[in-house]
Amino acid sequence: MSSEPKAREKPAASWETILRREFDGEAGSFLIRLRCELEWDTEAFSRLTAAMQACAQAHEGVDTIARWIAHGFWFVEHFARDWSSHPDFPRVHGDPYYTEACERLHDLSYWLFVGESSYLPPE
Repeated sequence: MSSEPKAREKPAASWETILRREFDGEAGSFLIRLRCELEWDTEAFSRLTAAMQACAQAHEGVDTIARWIAHGFWFVEHFARDWSSHPDFPRVHGDPYYTEACERLHDLSYWLFVGESSYLPPE
């Protein structure tokens, strides 16, 4: 048995399953659609950010974060911003949407790494 603190329990359709699929760039994932199809899939983005939020909540008060989670949060935040800001990327949702979406990714990463949510009042 590990002495490492563990994240709180995950629901049946777990954030871990969703994040592994998304961070691995499986077919239909937000990242694969963004990179290969040059499409910001709003449904896939919502699925990704909901899982990221659940993960950040589950890790509140936990001192360690699995490397694959940390890498995924870091990568998706930077890649989405960089890729979607390229002049040739079709920004069909309008500039304010992409700015807010990238800020959401930043806020979720901040929550995971720092332990403070931009969306919840401090306790």
